[in-house]
Amino acid sequence: MTDTAQTTTAETTATEATAERDATQRSTGELVGQLSEQVSRLVRDEARLAWREVQRKGARAGRGASLFGAAGVLALYGGGALVAGLILVLALVLPAWVAALVLGGAILLVAGITALAGRAQMRRAAPPVPRQAVASVREDMEVIRQHVRHERAAGEGARR
Repeated sequence: MTDTAQTTTAETTATEATAERDATQRSTGELVGQLSEQVSRLVRDEARLAWREVQRKGARAGRGASLFGAAGVLALYGGGALVAGLILVLALVLPAWVAALVLGGAILLVAGITALAGRAQMRRAAPPVPRQAVASVREDMEVIRQHVRHERAAGEGARR
């Protein structure tokens, strides 16, 4: 074996020994520091996940609202044409101005009832919550709790 090969082998062995010692003999401070770093990373990742989920839901809601708006405009034009036709039909029996007032009042009454029903539905609606991210954070916290319990139990067993 050459000197370079022996040096490389010795360095590799020393590095492996140091890594093995580090993995098994870390101080409490090092472990707490590592835990803090991992928890911080976990919180940042979960916050990013929640933000992406809310963005996706918001984008879908925006597209849906646009389509509802377009449908509403078209329905308004169609409804206007139907109202004009109904007024013309009622004008065969009543004076045109009376027919317009009767039909206008009926439409406003239906609009009021519909608005009240819509308000009741909005009050029952839940706020948009990133459910996947919340569930993921809960799972992570449970894993951490179980790991801490296991480590405590192992530490107490080693002391006896």
